[in-house]
Amino acid sequence: MAPRSGREPDPDTTSSTNDVDIPILIVGGGPTGFFLGHMLSQFGVKCLVIERYPTRLAAPKAHALSPRTLEICRQFDLDVNEVRRLGSQRDDAYWVNFVTSLAGYYVGSLPYERMDMEVLEHTSTMIHNIPQPTFEQFVAKRLARDGVVDIRRNHSFVSCMQHDDRVTTLVEDRDAKKTYEVCSRHVIACDGAKSRVRETLEIESEGESTYDTMMTIHFNADLRPVINKQVGMLHWIMDPEVSGFIIGYDLSGNQVFICNFDPNKHPAESWDEQHCRKILTAAIGCSIPFDVLSWRPWVLSRKVAKRYSVGNVFLVGDAAHSFPPTGGLGLNCGLADVHNIAYKLAAIHQKWGGPSLLATYESDRRQVALVYSQQSIKNGQQIFGLLKTLGTTDNDLESAKRNLFQRISDPNSLPDVLKGIEGQREHFDNLGLHIGYVYGDTEIPASASLFVPSYRAGARLPHAWLSSAPSSAKLPKFPPIDCSYVNELDASTLAYKQFSTLDLCAFDAFTLIFSTAFTTHWSSVLSELRPNLLKSAGNGLKINAAALGEDFELVTGARRNEWVMGLQLERGAAVLVRPDQHILNCYGVNTQVGEILKGLVTHLGL
Repeated sequence: MAPRSGREPDPDTTSSTNDVDIPILIVGGGPTGFFLGHMLSQFGVKCLVIERYPTRLAAPKAHALSPRTLEICRQFDLDVNEVRRLGSQRDDAYWVNFVTSLAGYYVGSLPYERMDMEVLEHTSTMIHNIPQPTFEQFVAKRLARDGVVDIRRNHSFVSCMQHDDRVTTLVEDRDAKKTYEVCSRHVIACDGAKSRVRETLEIESEGESTYDTMMTIHFNADLRPVINKQVGMLHWIMDPEVSGFIIGYDLSGNQVFICNFDPNKHPAESWDEQHCRKILTAAIGCSIPFDVLSWRPWVLSRKVAKRYSVGNVFLVGDAAHSFPPTGGLGLNCGLADVHNIAYKLAAIHQKWGGPSLLATYESDRRQVALVYSQQSIKNGQQIFGLLKTLGTTDNDLESAKRNLFQRISDPNSLPDVLKGIEGQREHFDNLGLHIGYVYGDTEIPASASLFVPSYRAGARLPHAWLSSAPSSAKLPKFPPIDCSYVNELDASTLAYKQFSTLDLCAFDAFTLIFSTAFTTHWSSVLSELRPNLLKSAGNGLKINAAALGEDFELVTGARRNEWVMGLQLERGAAVLVRPDQHILNCYGVNTQVGEILKGLVTHLGL
């Protein structure tokens, strides 16, 4: 039983007329809460979302949707072509620039993540830069169109109690100044890094609680005349007076500057618009018109909850983990959490899964968060190492400035500076982390950048391009992917980059993939398997069949050969893929029905 928070309801403000009974309560209406609400609506599971504030912050936070996040969006009918039209153009976001100021000396550049056309061999949806509020609005509009999720703004979590298989949550309607109770089977906490739900559950976290103080300044400026052709998603300002980075959400308007500051010299409460303007002018390096929209202090931290649940209350996203922004891993980790837990919740509520299925949420996702948090710290340490190489960490500001300009202008020291910049490459290339994590794997990756497709249990089904949309009526239907934003691709190439092997996987079904040469065998296995599953899971559990050469075909070439060989399809093997597009297991041609049945029943907790 979860403990109640210290706040007890006031009898004079408690209303019983608005009490609610709902299958799932989602606490928090940010990107993870809305994303989960949308997914559950697709499953047909009713939920209520409560959001503490009447409106969300307009200031951009995260700015990058990883390839995996976009793959997940596509699976749940969120149009990735439309998402890509909402954010930064690829040409504007391709680079990370290292400069003394935007108008000052250019020191060097690195590619921002993998936006080269070759990355499309590993994912159908390369990384895309979009302000977090814009993405939230996109998902919120879709939720409104779905019309099945109840969203209550300015309603906040107060406390919760668990009795048997039910959770009773006390919620405050902050407009009416009344409280009411929500009775649900599950509560999913998406209420951020300062999660009240986590605090109520008394779940501790591991990691550093604080180690640096930062300021985010949201401003509006046309930076294009300043940077000219030196466009990029990130601009690292190396001047020690204003050391930080500018995120160019829209180089013609919407920008954010994140900088470190000394709270002893400039306490957070002393910051005002005038001070922000001084900082921004120094970072830009010349006088241009701009508007300061907001400023917000925050503390760098790395925390991962030691537990992801107590009873039927689960932590998701920043409520479960928070990382420094060095690497842009936080939002994407949270959205992948949602993807993992959504089908498990649906399975339980639709009676094709048992309670132990939800235990796999923590075992799957917590290790990923630990790896991401460690990488974020590593990225920060590498950047600090570069600044040390430049001499900008000298306590005397004038000395630090002299060190910087001497080292970037001296031919003898410049190679060390460029080597230091090259040492940041892993910081800005996280492909291996984005799409390479394997559930059940506890090893720390040697490199965040290195990605090698894995064909084993726990891995995401590797991507390969289909020659056309799947032909089977039982497989999901998706609109073509539009890769025309990659200018290097001609029309004939684009025609074969419209559908992915990940499109074989319905969000509400397991998928058995095999070669058409062994259709007779695997169809017989499925015919025997389905009645046995019916006894355990009823009609809710679906298993789709996808036969290579009959239901779908791959674009010819080396990648096709690797994919078929990796899954051993030509040797009669089959792969069973979970609803979240991760491999449940691989089976040889001699596998007995009982083994497959046992694997499914064990995973589903039946």
